[in-house]
Amino acid sequence: MNPAFHSWAAFFAMGGYAFYVWLAVAATLLSLLGLWAHTLWQHKQLLADIQRREAREKRIRQANQTPCDPIKNAAHSQEKAQ
Repeated sequence: MNPAFHSWAAFFAMGGYAFYVWLAVAATLLSLLGLWAHTLWQHKQLLADIQRREAREKRIRQANQTPCDPIKNAAHSQEKAQ
């Protein structure tokens, strides 16, 4: 089997089409890198959103379990007494 290029210089020159070939390679790699970075950013945002929702639901459950209005508490305890 014969190698496609006889030297590294010939490989990087790509038979005279180096500008187009390496520009396409760079565009592809930059696109993939951008996609990877965006995916990581979305993943972090999703986890933060889930944590915020869970904290909100926990606060709502706690608020529903312990009434904090003294007027309502007094009225509620009077209703139970009767």
